[in-house]
Amino acid sequence: MNRHSKSSTHDEVRTVGVEEELLLVDAQTGAPRSVASQVLRVARRRGDTEVADGEAGGSVGPELQEQQVETDTPAEEHLVLLETELRRWRDKARAAAAEAGALILASGTTPLPVRPQTFDDERYAAMAAKFGLTASEQLTCGCHVHVSVDSDDEAVGALDRIRTWLPVLLALSANSPFWQGRDSGYASYRSQVLARWPTNGPTDVFGSGQAYLDHLRLLVDTGVPIDEGMAYFDARPSRKYPTLEVRVADVCLDPRDAALIAALSRALVETGARQWAEDQPADPASVALLRLAMWQAGRHGLDGDLLDPGTHRPRPARDVVDRLAAHLGPALRDAGDWERVEKGIDRVFSRGTGSSTQRSIHDEVGRLDRAVVRLAELT
Repeated sequence: MNRHSKSSTHDEVRTVGVEEELLLVDAQTGAPRSVASQVLRVARRRGDTEVADGEAGGSVGPELQEQQVETDTPAEEHLVLLETELRRWRDKARAAAAEAGALILASGTTPLPVRPQTFDDERYAAMAAKFGLTASEQLTCGCHVHVSVDSDDEAVGALDRIRTWLPVLLALSANSPFWQGRDSGYASYRSQVLARWPTNGPTDVFGSGQAYLDHLRLLVDTGVPIDEGMAYFDARPSRKYPTLEVRVADVCLDPRDAALIAALSRALVETGARQWAEDQPADPASVALLRLAMWQAGRHGLDGDLLDPGTHRPRPARDVVDRLAAHLGPALRDAGDWERVEKGIDRVFSRGTGSSTQRSIHDEVGRLDRAVVRLAELT
């Protein structure tokens, strides 16, 4: 692989894979269950914890807390196959959880009160010891999309050009309205909890792969993050795979929405890479401005204004999402995703985000514990 090419040589459709963090909740009460170790033992017995043939993706694994697990899909070119894999790995996680008396729940935060228990892992223990309540209260679930890239420079060139659009993905995926037993007032409270980490959030324009690596090394050398894996940026070049990892979205209640976020992420990376190859400049918007856009998206989801990535002024959410689709139109059509994305966007606006569904079900059943069990069934 050419790690420093200036030309974008990605002639084929970029592959895309998805990591989903999922909560483990009691099948009767909806309360979070600290059973990840048991669930993973079952998954290991079923052969679902090892990636086959050295390929990226296709496993059930641990996360920071015992009340959650992570699944990942193989890399796919076609969205239909990706959605099939998303459902398949949710099913595998569900089957393993059932043997521990638990359900899986696709929610960015746990609606019911919880005292997280850190998974038995040396690195996680070091994080818990160093970051105190920030780590010990951290129980959030995201949807991380890996899009293939040809080089470090292409990854960073795309990153520099997609960062202003990432709040729109958060708004579309918003699925975490409840926190510790109460309505947070946010569509994505997960985005607020993640902001406690010192390395979370948007990034500056880097300009090259080497500049990104230099920045990462500078952060680690401060001694604040324990390693490069704690670069919890909204998007980042992956440490493990030749991909750009888009990390901003909440885990989606509906796997169709996860596939929509994956399609938009792929088109963003493809569009950004094309702009980089053509030497189109990146928007120099400040990190402070992007934080405001992310806050706005997390607060309202699609139920209020978003900050327009071009003007950085408030506009109705539908206008901003339609502008994103138009911006990505050529890449979406080249990948064969345009019609599917168009229908997906219409579906989310007509049905509401995961956050809207959570609140609607809570209003319908009248109790948060019953709502959690219903949501787990929908997952």
